[in-house]
Amino acid sequence: MSERPDTAASGLRRVAIDPLSRVEGHGKVTLLLDDQHRVQQARLHIVEFRGFEKFIEGRPYWEVPVMVQRLCGICPVSHHLAASKALDRVVGAWPVSPSADKIRRLMHYGQVMQSNALHFFHLSSPDLLFGFDSEPSRRNIVGVAQAHPDIARKGVLLRKFGQEVIRATAGKRVHGTGSVPGGVNRLLAAEDRALLQRELPQMLAFADDALALVQALHAQNRPLYDHFGASRANLLSLVRADGALDLYDGVLRARDADGGILFDGASDQGYLDLIEEEVRPWSYMKFPFLRSLGPELGWYRVGPLARLQNCDFVPTPRAEAARQALLAWGQGAVIHAPLAYHWARMVEVLHCLEVIESLLDDPDLTAGELQRSGTRQRAGVGVIEAPRGTLIHHYEVGDNDLVTLCNLIVSTTHNNQAMNEAVRVVARDHLDGHELTEGLLNHIEVAIRAYDPCLSCATHALGQMPLAVELLGPSGELVDRVCRDAGGALQRGARAGRP
Repeated sequence: MSERPDTAASGLRRVAIDPLSRVEGHGKVTLLLDDQHRVQQARLHIVEFRGFEKFIEGRPYWEVPVMVQRLCGICPVSHHLAASKALDRVVGAWPVSPSADKIRRLMHYGQVMQSNALHFFHLSSPDLLFGFDSEPSRRNIVGVAQAHPDIARKGVLLRKFGQEVIRATAGKRVHGTGSVPGGVNRLLAAEDRALLQRELPQMLAFADDALALVQALHAQNRPLYDHFGASRANLLSLVRADGALDLYDGVLRARDADGGILFDGASDQGYLDLIEEEVRPWSYMKFPFLRSLGPELGWYRVGPLARLQNCDFVPTPRAEAARQALLAWGQGAVIHAPLAYHWARMVEVLHCLEVIESLLDDPDLTAGELQRSGTRQRAGVGVIEAPRGTLIHHYEVGDNDLVTLCNLIVSTTHNNQAMNEAVRVVARDHLDGHELTEGLLNHIEVAIRAYDPCLSCATHALGQMPLAVELLGPSGELVDRVCRDAGGALQRGARAGRP
């Protein structure tokens, strides 16, 4: 799919970044500039169509928790659990047994921890450690391993630990089958519990080091980090009934851009009364908004930075102290700078490890009731806080046990407008309108990567992806073209990157 507005008639020129790099999936950015090189429009286009909501229809409901994991190879556990929670309602098994609840929580906190570590160390740390304009051949995880081997090692081991938690609870590190409608199909083996407990002290120390690193990076780059891609937005997340951070379950809460409560204590089963989705012709990804505010004012952010500011406290002591340090950075105001997402992710890594530590001592993990069932229901909604933000699964099931409706609002969809705003702000602040450079391209992508977008199931681990940018004059003529090949080399000129 492509969009080319009538630039000659509008007097604007178009810059296109296609495709984006170091994000999961396929997307592009278009910018429209006036004669003074001011950004008049900035759009993030999602140009692929997955169709999961349609081909889930007609499948037996018990297949769904395994099927939906194929949405994503990075956070399959989140889809696995959100679908299971929705179908718990369908089979009349809400709440699930204490053992099932705790196994699922252990699985989920391992997933959030490893995904946050993966994004920070592998995808974002090259930008933060070397600078947005640094040599692209160095700005990748290989460059980090060469220049900062200790940082790279800690990132690898943190993710490995989270993957071991998933294996122990779901049966496999990727696309496991541990959670089923009504509960789980396995308990935690004693040897797995002992293994995880032995490694926890070292993982907690690594989490402390990661927090110190991200705080130091913010202190060294405060003028840039405080304003880079920043725009005011509402916040949405689950919270526990007492207002605490809860990544697995809770009630829905939203705040406005100043931190005032918009709604609180809302049941996840009634999400359709709170959220509406808008369709725009230039993207396959929808644009959710809060019904009470409408599409212009009702868009919002989700994810670690939203969660830590939306909750009243984190229910683990070390992570709560780290959260207070993050909030102090904002000096009493809501933090809207996207780069603060990296700091928030590291707070959540510490919190997840503290939760895992407490869960591993619980006897319900190794003995207890696996599954429940009760009076069948026609529909169910499962909401969970995935690594990237609030994830909603909604299913209706017929009398023949086949799914008749599937509605999914994934975390990145919630952040769609926020990412578009970040692109607009960065383009306005950093695009000079004359010479296009690789560093400029990366500035725009850094803003998008701060949200850790999950556009599909493809990631370029080395951070190099073919990228072409065209600058068109007011009459539509090609003014400049820059192409970056898969090896990171730049070519300039009208024929760059063309066959």
